[in-house]
Amino acid sequence: MDAIDKRILRLLQQDVTLSVNQIAEQVGLSSTPCWRRIQLLEKQGIIDRRVALLNSEKVGLNVTAFVQVKAGKHDDKWLKMFAIHASNLEEVVEFYRMSGEYDYMLKVMVKDLKAFDIFYKKLVSGIDLSDVTSSFAMEQIKYTTVLPVT
Repeated sequence: MDAIDKRILRLLQQDVTLSVNQIAEQVGLSSTPCWRRIQLLEKQGIIDRRVALLNSEKVGLNVTAFVQVKAGKHDDKWLKMFAIHASNLEEVVEFYRMSGEYDYMLKVMVKDLKAFDIFYKKLVSGIDLSDVTSSFAMEQIKYTTVLPVT
């Protein structure tokens, strides 16, 4: 990846609706070489996908919770089962295996606390967990999907 590719990536992360002509003009290329670079970035998996980002509050998701989970077991079968179980809950928008005191961190978005309670019951049902703790975001100070491509 050279400097032009990085500039293309920064532009696409800010606004994927830019036309190839607009991107090409901003990075100092003509349309065809710019389009080839974008296609190559996609082929290489650097551009993973193109999506629309929604305003969570305007779609009724007013509560963000961070749920930390300690594994009930640490064998491969349990780990795979939990990964599938938690990934299939639509309220989970991010899911990480962690180092430290807790084994997993889930970012959960729901309408309200009643919806979180319903989610929580689904999360803990039918699976052996050692400990679960949740923290609720009081205010979102920074949110971005833009990766620092420098």
